[in-house]
Amino acid sequence: MIDLYTWGTPNGRKVSVMLEECGLKYHVTKVNIGTNAEQFTPQYLKINPNGKIPSIVDPDGPGGSPLAMMESGAILVYLADKTGKFFPEKHKYQVLQWLMFQMGGVGPMFGQAHHFIRNAKEQVPYGIKRYSDETRRLYGVLETRLMEATFLADEYSIADIATFPWVARHEWHKVDLNDFPAVKRWYDTIAARPAVARGMSVPTPP
Repeated sequence: MIDLYTWGTPNGRKVSVMLEECGLKYHVTKVNIGTNAEQFTPQYLKINPNGKIPSIVDPDGPGGSPLAMMESGAILVYLADKTGKFFPEKHKYQVLQWLMFQMGGVGPMFGQAHHFIRNAKEQVPYGIKRYSDETRRLYGVLETRLMEATFLADEYSIADIATFPWVARHEWHKVDLNDFPAVKRWYDTIAARPAVARGMSVPTPP
């Protein structure tokens, strides 16, 4: 059984959705990053030296040896490799480029929008405008792609699994999905998947 260390964030939910989609058994350990302490314990830093979530420990890693992994995108690639799911060979490079788009663009920029709109200790108009504008630009990139394809890499893949939990917080960054109809169609399609609904509820509230 895989051990999942996570909290209720988009990055954490990428991995719980993937585990549910793959039908893998897993045990959840909550790491409350809001305390700014639990993720920095010596025990956790042995699993994730970067002191972030999510992380996994797979007791049945390559060659049957235990494997600890950090970084949500890398974990998705590992789980896809392990199960042979959601990383289709014929679309491999499409999957990788859209996964990297999420890791390098959607996640960091949406996260900064969340910070400046919701969490900053003082209003910083420049920060709000900068990251709100970039967030809308990235939605435009997604819209253009999803006007021509059902999913980011033509078929449902880890690229969609990585991106969906960030788009699920569209209200946090003050984006109306009706402004991006192709993204909304994609979002509604993925939200209707039972495994996605289960994964998005992990971890359960304290």
